Amino acid sequence: MRRYGKNTDEDDIRVRPNRKGTRPRTHTRPKHEDASEGLVVTVDRGRITCLVDGHEITAMKARELGRKGVVVGDRVAIVGDLTGAKDTLARIVRVEERTSVLRRTADDNDPFERVVVANADQLAIVTALADPEPRPRLIDRCLVAAFDAGLEPLLVLTKSDLAPAGPLLEAYEPLGVRSVATSRDELEEGGAAEKVRELLYGHSTAFVGHSGVGKTTLVNALVERQRATGHVNAVTGRGRHTTTSALALPLPGEAGGWVIDTPGVRSFGLNHVDPSRVIHAFPDLEPGTAECPRACSHDEPDCALDQWVADGHADPARLHSLRRLLATRERREGD
Repeated sequence: MRRYGKNTDEDDIRVRPNRKGTRPRTHTRPKHEDASEGLVVTVDRGRITCLVDGHEITAMKARELGRKGVVVGDRVAIVGDLTGAKDTLARIVRVEERTSVLRRTADDNDPFERVVVANADQLAIVTALADPEPRPRLIDRCLVAAFDAGLEPLLVLTKSDLAPAGPLLEAYEPLGVRSVATSRDELEEGGAAEKVRELLYGHSTAFVGHSGVGKTTLVNALVERQRATGHVNAVTGRGRHTTTSALALPLPGEAGGWVIDTPGVRSFGLNHVDPSRVIHAFPDLEPGTAECPRACSHDEPDCALDQWVADGHADPARLHSLRRLLATRERREGD
C-alpha cells in the first residue's frame, strides 16, 4: 500500500479515471410487452409460486417493482425461464391492477396494514358452533373487513352436530349474509364439501377463521388436496396454526372457481378501515346519510340515519347491525 508523506505532490496521487459518460443511466424501464400472464398462488419467504399456462413456476420480484408487494391472488406479468423445471427462477416484472384487496392489521393500534389476498370477490368466514366456542366479535370484524374490501361475505359454520346454528345466525339475519352449516359426519362423508361448493363455484373465495374451527380440513375436502391440519386443545379450546401462508387452490369441476386458504387468525385488526366505505354495503341505509353532519360516525345524536329509519325507509334492525359492526373498530375483541 502506498503511503503519502509531507513531500507528496500530485504526481504521487492515483486518480480514479472519470467513468461518467461511458454507460449513461436511463430512467426508461423496459415495457416487457412479451411477458406472460400468471396468477400468484402462494408466497413463501420471497419465493413466489405462480400458475402460468396451467403449470406452476417459481419466481421472484424484479428490481423495478421496488417495494411493491406481491400477494396471493395477484395477476402478474412474468419473464424469464417459464418451464417450471427444478432450480429455475423467473421474474415478476409487473403487478396488474387489483379488483379488490382484503386487508387486516395485527391489532387496532397497528398503523401498518397487511394485504391478505388480492382479487377475491367472496370472503368465507369459518367458525365452529362448539369446540371451540363461536367468537361473534371476530365474525363482526371479518364482516367489516369484507364490506370495506367490497367482498361478498359467507358464513360457514362447522360442527353443527355439537350445537344448533340458529342462535348464532339470528344475530346476522338482518345483514342478509348467506350461510351454510355443516356437521363432522357430513365432512367425513363428503356431503359438507358439496354443500359449500355450491356457494363457491364461479367465485374467488378467501377463507378466514381462527385456529381449530376446521377451516383447513374443509378446504382439503373442497379441493381434494391435503394440507396439514391440527387439533384443538381440550382445555383451552385453541387450535394450532397449521396453515402458515396463504394458498390459492382451484375448485374441481367445470364451473370453476378458486379457494384461498389463509393462516388462522387470533384477531383481525381494523385500523385501516374507513367507516364511510362500510356504509356502501348497506344500500338501504346509504341514501339516508346525505343529511348526516360532516365526518359523521353514524352513531351520534345528529346522525340522519335515525330519522331515515323512523320515516320507514329501512328496517331498524339493519341500522342496529350497522352500528354494531362499526363499533367493533372502537372495541378490542373480548371487551
